[in-house]
Formats: sequence, structure tokens, C-alpha cells
Amino acid sequence: MKKSKLSLLLVLTLVLSMFLAACSGGTKNEGKEKPNKGGEKPSAEQLADKQEITVLETAEIPTMDSVMNQDVLGGTMLNATNEGLYHLDPDQKVIPGVAAEMPKYNDDKTVLTIKLKKEAKWSNGDPVTAHDFVYSWQKAVNPDTASPYGPYFMEDKIKNASEIVAKKAKPETLGIKALDDNTLEITLVRPIPYIESYLTFSLFYPQNQKFVEKEGTKYASGADHLLSNGAFKFTKWDGPTATDWVLEKNDGYWDAKNVTLKKINFNVSKDGQASANAFTAGEADITPRLAQAAILSQYEGSPELMRYLEPSIWWLKMNEKNPALKNVNIRKAIALAIDKKALVDDVLANGSIEANFLVPKGFSFLEGKDFRESGGNFLKTNKDEAKKLWEKGLKETGLKEVTLAYIGQDTETAKTTDAFIKDQLEKTLPGMKINIESVPFKIKIDRDNKEDYDLLMGGWGPDYADPMTYMDLWLTGGQNNHMNYSNPKYDEMIKKSIDELASKPQERWKVLQDAEKLLLEDDAAFAPLYQRAVNILVNPKVKGLASHAFGPDFSYQWIKVVK
Repeated sequence: MKKSKLSLLLVLTLVLSMFLAACSGGTKNEGKEKPNKGGEKPSAEQLADKQEITVLETAEIPTMDSVMNQDVLGGTMLNATNEGLYHLDPDQKVIPGVAAEMPKYNDDKTVLTIKLKKEAKWSNGDPVTAHDFVYSWQKAVNPDTASPYGPYFMEDKIKNASEIVAKKAKPETLGIKALDDNTLEITLVRPIPYIESYLTFSLFYPQNQKFVEKEGTKYASGADHLLSNGAFKFTKWDGPTATDWVLEKNDGYWDAKNVTLKKINFNVSKDGQASANAFTAGEADITPRLAQAAILSQYEGSPELMRYLEPSIWWLKMNEKNPALKNVNIRKAIALAIDKKALVDDVLANGSIEANFLVPKGFSFLEGKDFRESGGNFLKTNKDEAKKLWEKGLKETGLKEVTLAYIGQDTETAKTTDAFIKDQLEKTLPGMKINIESVPFKIKIDRDNKEDYDLLMGGWGPDYADPMTYMDLWLTGGQNNHMNYSNPKYDEMIKKSIDELASKPQERWKVLQDAEKLLLEDDAAFAPLYQRAVNILVNPKVKGLASHAFGPDFSYQWIKVVK
């Protein structure tokens, strides 16, 4: 659910358990002046009179229902306006949100007891209670809700979630209880090494049952149909088609005294040059990711350019419902035919790096060693081998030519990237025909969920600090598979890492690396393309923007505008 970057300017170590893990993230500025570092606290006399900024985004918000969200923008907006038990600080550390403290564990670490802050309130004045978490979690796991992430995040992790998803148990049996208004008890199926970072994800946010049920089908359809318990609240948002929206400080937030920013104006701008022009004209303070080389070259060396390598991977999904893509040699041919170096150097030209892997560089560490150091590289560009495998695949399927529907996004950067991939495939693989459909982000998600595509440009940013956030995407029948890919051996390896090796970090690491090799080198389940570099423009007067390695892209609550 995210992307990658140029130079690895910051690798922030996040210790989540006695043996796990770290992520690349945070905010950095590669200009000549002092970096615009997340969490920076300018002195009071430096503050500008007007604590208001304008931020540009490349897409509309698909949903603001925390149990239905499945994209980074939605997660970022939820993070700005809501708060779960825990969240990330500017240095990527997991800290209490609504929780009053870090969890208390039983002896085998399968039961968590969490005390909540009594001062946490909803924007309508209601207290945030343990019951709000129970309601939200039960709603998310209920099959009738059809939450895209509920089953994925809870099955085989939270007690009874698997049985509930299979409709063999009621949602009320889920392993979460309100012992009283301010005490929550969570029961796991087994110990989860990364549970604290896991609980920062927006799926686990609370919802006010009385408000949600009163709103009915209107809930989360616009600003008037939302409640906030975070640093900001919506004062303008007309729903998923809105191209502008406004957040204002939530004075009822428990930590409102430490939130200086008063207002954030958001506008959708899908053209990179238009975004850069708006920034230069003083019409925007923060731009979306800029990926076009011609634009970035204008700001090289400028203190306004913030650049860092994200732990996010972009790939080409191949839907095996198509008979041609069911053939492993055709899939391998597609994966090997794309010149990834030319893609990152000449097309993107923004600091992104080639990805010959699934788990990104600079993301997961064990005893100081990066997962990638011993993880290997797979599906490196090899056009000659691609042609051989293509011919072999055509013979095996009895096909002479293959026409594929390719789903991409409707931004200028996406269109340029998709055109390059189309050219690479059609020129390298004789008889290949690619029909590109450039659609809005929400439509792309829908086409992915419905498996209504042959090839689809997709990507993933980590939701928590562990390789598993990438590895379990490809399980047979998985909630985020959507490619009809299945390998029982892969399933068995992932299951073993979960069931048997949770407390054996070295062995677990090795099994996950072997599974990655099987997924890519043996099966070519999808074609990894690049680890994305983030390049955004930030007004130097805007201090304290915090970027995150997993979950939401940014947090705005520490921003202060200086003179």
C-alpha cells in the first residue's frame, strides 16, 4: 500500500520485541539547509500568526470508515482524525494513543490487558471507551460487513476470528472484551512478535456504536456523518468523489494542548507539474509525491525538496484467471522482459531503485542485519531469457499471441510508467498485445478486488514492522491475493513461520526468505518492479511533518508553521 525512493537517508530502528524489527522512514530533506525533521519544536516566538497549511493529494478519499479502508490516503486521513490504542511518534516509536500505557501481558504473551485514558473523548463529547473498540473489531471481522482488511488482519491472530469469518461462531465471541469502560482485554491465538506495531493500524481504531447506528447508511459518507477522536476533525468533505476537503483542530482531543496547527486544506492535484507550479506560486505548502524527472530537476539541492527511500514495493500483478497467465513460463517471461534499471533511471528518475525482491531494503532487521542482506535477488531483467520462456510458454498453451487488459492509474506519472511497460513487453515478447486502461485510484482498487484485470500495476506499503506484512499477501484465498495464485508449499512455509517459529527468530527468518524465493524465482507469481523513492516539496516554514515507514504516510499533529 505504499512505494519507494532515492537515497536511503534514514533508517530508523524500531524495536518491537526482543528480536524484531525496524523500518526505513521518518522525514528528511536533502537540501543544503537544515532538514525539516519530524517532531521539530520551534520556540513560541517563531510561530506564525496563521497556523494553517494547504496540502495537495493525487487522489480522492475512497472511504473514511476505518473498517472498510484499504488504501494509504484513507489511512493517513484516519490517522489525522482518529486514534487507536497506539500510534507512531515522529521517530517511528510505538506510543500510547487512547491507551494509557503499553500492554500488560500474561506469561505466554497471548493475553493483553490495556488500560485506556479516561480523558479520551469523541468530537461530540462522548467518552472513548473499551466498548468502542469491541464494537469496531467485531464489526470488522463480521463476514456481513465485508471489510477488506478485517479477516486478513484478524484471522489466525485474534482468538475466534477464523471461526467467525467461516461463520462457525458469532462476532461476539471475538477475543476482545471490555472488562470495564476503561479496561480492554485482547486474547491472541498465539504470541505475535509485532503485536504492538500491529495495533497501530487503522483497522483497529474504535467506533462509537450509538453514533454509527444512528447514522446508518449515511455513516462516513461526509463530514457531517463522522466522529473524530484524534487531533483533527473534518469540517468539509463531501464524500468519496470530493476533490477538496478541510481538517480543523479537534479541541476535544485529549492532547489538544500540544497541537499547534489549526487548519489543513486538502486539494486533489493529479498532475505533477501543476502541483509543483502551485507550490512555487505559494498556493500549496506540501505537494504529493513528485516522480517526474523534469520536475524534480528544478528542485535538486533546494531545502524545499524532501526525499527518502520508502519501504514500499511496486509490482505488476498477473491474474491467473487468464489461461495465458496461468502458465509459469509466460509469467516469468513478463517479469524478465521489463528493463527495471531503465524504468528507475530514465522513466521515474526520482531515486527509486530496482526491486528484484518482495521484502524491501532497509525495512526489517534481525540482530542488526537487513532481511535483504541474505535474502537474495530474483527475476532480474533478462530479455534473452524472457524471449525463450515466452516461446516455451506459447507452445505449452497452444497460443500464438496474447492480448492482456492492463489496469493502471490515471495520474500523469502512472500513465508514463504504464506506457513504458507496455512498450517493453510488446517489443520483447512477439505476439504480446497490451491494452491499457487508466482509471481513478478508487476504480483501480475495485478492479483489483473484483479480479477484473489481466495485468495490474499495484504496490504495497507495510502495515506493521515485520516481513510478514508482505509475505502473507499471497496465501491461497488470501484477502489481498486477488491473482488466483496458489501454492500449497508456500502456504505451508508461511504457516510454519507463524505456528512454530514465533519465538525462534533465526529459523523464522530463514523460512520467510525461502518462501520469498519460492514465490518469485520458482513461481513468478508477480513481477516486482521498484522500491519507491518519495520526493515531495515542503514549505520550509512548515516544521514537524512526520512521515512513517508503515501504516499512514504522514502525521500532521506535530506541525507548526513558523515565521
